[in-house]
Amino acid sequence: MRCLVTQHRNYSNEGDNDLVVIGSGPGGYVAAIKAAQLGMKTVCVEKNPTLGGTCLNVGCIPSKALLNNSHFYHLATSNDLKNRGIEFDGIRLNLQKSMATKEKAVKGLTGGIAHLFKQNKVTRIDGFGKITGPNEVTVSKADGSQEKISTKNILIATGSEVTPFPGIEIDEKTIVSSTGALSLEKVPEKMVVIGAGVIGVELGSVWQRYGSDVTCVEFLSNIGGMGIDLDVAKNFQRILQKQGLKFKLDTKVTNATRVGDKIKVAIESVKNQKQDELECDVLLVCIGRRPFTSNIGLEELGIPKDNRGRIEVNSRFQTIVPSVYAIGDCIQGPMLAHKAEDEGIICVEGMNGGAVHIDYNCVPSVIYTHPEVAWVGKTEEQLQEEIINVSSPCEQVFNHSNDVIILYNAINIIFMQVAGELINEAVLAMEYGASCEDIARVCHAHPTVSEALREANLAAYAGKAINC
Repeated sequence: MRCLVTQHRNYSNEGDNDLVVIGSGPGGYVAAIKAAQLGMKTVCVEKNPTLGGTCLNVGCIPSKALLNNSHFYHLATSNDLKNRGIEFDGIRLNLQKSMATKEKAVKGLTGGIAHLFKQNKVTRIDGFGKITGPNEVTVSKADGSQEKISTKNILIATGSEVTPFPGIEIDEKTIVSSTGALSLEKVPEKMVVIGAGVIGVELGSVWQRYGSDVTCVEFLSNIGGMGIDLDVAKNFQRILQKQGLKFKLDTKVTNATRVGDKIKVAIESVKNQKQDELECDVLLVCIGRRPFTSNIGLEELGIPKDNRGRIEVNSRFQTIVPSVYAIGDCIQGPMLAHKAEDEGIICVEGMNGGAVHIDYNCVPSVIYTHPEVAWVGKTEEQLQEEIINVSSPCEQVFNHSNDVIILYNAINIIFMQVAGELINEAVLAMEYGASCEDIARVCHAHPTVSEALREANLAAYAGKAINC
């Protein structure tokens, strides 16, 4: 009979810590650095070998690296470069080298966080952090030992994890989550993607560009997930279909079974219950993410969660225990890295007596396909549900690929949908309560895509644009 002896030691170095952050994703590492810059003695606990959380390791960064690489490959194989006078023969894909560039990007950025921790004097502790008291975090380490850390404040930034699909077991080889889809060893002949939201269309685009026959199955009537303008979603879908992606909307997956080296995916129409079957080499499950809030000590302290597993906090990001805070994917709101970053900064500023305010209506969303789609504010459909009167949306088409949609009233801009890099100007305008005329009267450099935003705002306030 074997017995595991667990070692304990108390963390103490010149007194207690001011803050322990559990998790080093975008919210956690940014909060830790900001806290240290404000003079707080800060510790960051991370369960994974590298810093950066889901975003840097198996999310935002590697997916964008592959989107970038696959876009270059698509330009070469789709005659786009040939039409520009760039001709060459013998195009072939070296998937291993493409994956290597992705890993290089991930390694560089995760290593960069480690450097920033040292630079800002944030103490890093590796292991699984669990709250064992209002002012204590216990870290379970890989060697079986435990370390207790005393602290004045605790910030939970544990992020989220992939939502499993009932009845479908993920092996990250042929039935994969977004994590496995970032490291496939070869291009599948056929791929089925469950979900045509942001992650589904991005990763579906990657493998379609690399040569796979990709079909996205979506329960909703539109692609792009919740929050996207429905008119733009339809146009967006047409563009992706021209690129080669296939979609089955208003359709649910009921089962998936392995038959030899193939996967049979049973689907059913939401509207008429008509059943069908798709066959693929790789099945990608992209039905969303759920908060990672299990086994971190919440129940022992009586900290409540809602029915979706999100930690309940007040306007200062405090839980029912005043010394314990939470931010990012593990609380209510969109699961976005930049939302978590803002919450992290504002939260620690609040701990130091600063104002705590964030306008969630001004948090942008972006889909990094080609073309990119981004939006901020409430859509026309959401406004109609809230019975808010808005003028008819102004639509401006620019270069046949970028749509600018603006919803506005007599005073302010309420919603904007533009291409990815343009969204920040739209966010800035909405944060400062700008009108359409304000943007239209700002001189925009020529020639730039951002002129499309100016033209749309000109049309919105003056009734007619100059260049359309």
